[in-house]
Amino acid sequence: MPNSASGMAVNDECKLKFLELKTKRNYRFIIFKIENQEVVVEKLGSPDETYDDFNESFPADECRYAVFDFDFITDENCQKSKIFFIAWSPDASRVRSKMVYASSKDRFKRELDGIQVELQATDPSEMSLDIVKGRAL
Repeated sequence: MPNSASGMAVNDECKLKFLELKTKRNYRFIIFKIENQEVVVEKLGSPDETYDDFNESFPADECRYAVFDFDFITDENCQKSKIFFIAWSPDASRVRSKMVYASSKDRFKRELDGIQVELQATDPSEMSLDIVKGRAL
């Protein structure tokens, strides 16, 4: 059902696939896009895909949302994971697209229960692996 504030609906598959990523760890990442006033799943990353594979999934000139299940080892040598939400809004994307993604982001994020860290990026350097590691610890 569209939200009156943003006019954006969230496809059920988005919530379903996110739940599978969170509970079953079936996916390393999910890329979402807005299509016909609805947030839909664009790409699912298999568990053996890397952060580089994830980064290469973003178009250079279009906005996207994404979640990434980041595994890391703490300073105490404990294996942990955190689910990152990334709002990708490259400088080269259209202004209207940036506005639609920005106005729909919070509502969409609320649909995905279990997000631990949020990043906003306008260029690949703003979501480099070093930045993600730094935010995870």
